[in-house]
Amino acid sequence: MLSAAATSPGTQARDANHELKRQVMEAERGFAATMKARDFEGFKRYVADEAIFFGNEGPLRGKAAIARGWRQFYDKPQAPFSWQPEEVEVVDSGTLAYSGGPVFNAAGQRIGRFNSIWRLKAPGQWEVVFDRGSDFVAPAK
Repeated sequence: MLSAAATSPGTQARDANHELKRQVMEAERGFAATMKARDFEGFKRYVADEAIFFGNEGPLRGKAAIARGWRQFYDKPQAPFSWQPEEVEVVDSGTLAYSGGPVFNAAGQRIGRFNSIWRLKAPGQWEVVFDRGSDFVAPAK
């Protein structure tokens, strides 16, 4: 016999979100893989038309502006940085998600953290709508 907790709405939402979290984690990994593969066209496919990416020069608004701003990171043979997701959360409605994790320089040293918001575009298809990086601050000793 199942316990009441196993069949509660909260448990059902967590179970449903488990699959959605997996999808977003895979989307983020695919997005990051475009940098390693030097696949600029692939990068653009993950970006929503109305996305906003925050940077040092202010926000880049829209896919076209983001593509112009990020083209420089894909032009050289070696990726200047990489990132990998370490956490994902999905809202109970299953339509928005957060992903975050470390950013590394070309030598593999941790230099920052990324934070992205994803939107469900179609079943199983996620797109980035907000992205913001931050500098890495080493923990106090």
